[in-house]
Amino acid sequence: MNITTINKVLIMIAHALVGWMLCSATIGIGKTMLSMQLTLIVHVILAPIFFAIIAFVYFKMFNYTSPLMTAAVFLTIVMVLDAGLVAPVIERNYDMFRSTLGTWIPFLLFFLSVYIVGLKLKRLHITK
Repeated sequence: MNITTINKVLIMIAHALVGWMLCSATIGIGKTMLSMQLTLIVHVILAPIFFAIIAFVYFKMFNYTSPLMTAAVFLTIVMVLDAGLVAPVIERNYDMFRSTLGTWIPFLLFFLSVYIVGLKLKRLHITK
């Protein structure tokens, strides 16, 4: 890999990390102020919004990959972080993956939001 390719990969990772951190903060703050059920509802609403904004920035400024590839990469990074860090280190169990509302619906919705934002921006010729 050359420096340009490495930079492109790092930019994609950075964008996915921002979304993951915003979602993590939503859960972390929500758990201290709300019931877990309400926290998960807030998270399922905010996750696709966070990632739609991040996708908008990514496609406007960088646009290195297709909408489908970008959504897949962002989802993969988030899933790896959740499975490799959040579940074993922070939660100390993998129960979060049993929650449709807490994990699987947000994954699906933010994947779709990234994909749809990318498609719309490409159709409108707004991407870089």
